[in-house]
Amino acid sequence: MDNAQLLKGVLEGCVLAIIARGETYGYEIIGELENAGFDDIGEGTLYPVLTRLDKNGMIQCRRARSPLGPVRKYYSITPLGKEGLADFKERYIKIATSAQCLLYTEIQETH
Repeated sequence: MDNAQLLKGVLEGCVLAIIARGETYGYEIIGELENAGFDDIGEGTLYPVLTRLDKNGMIQCRRARSPLGPVRKYYSITPLGKEGLADFKERYIKIATSAQCLLYTEIQETH
């Protein structure tokens, strides 16, 4: 199974969860994802997610000069994004629990 397909299903919710902690920017989001164990998440993966979340009203973006000088896009969650994150968490837990039950059962039956 292709990891990209599995990742695509959860990345949007994980990015929302990071932004829900407080205003942040792309490079910081990538760092948080890497710290959580997501490998090889680059700008080419993250920015389409951010664009989609912004377009769907889940996050908002503002541009401001960073402490190091260049202008950055800073992202924050909207009320709609908070609702979407709560919904994602609920659906994710249900799916993960069901999958774990089946996968664990399969392992038990083979031993």
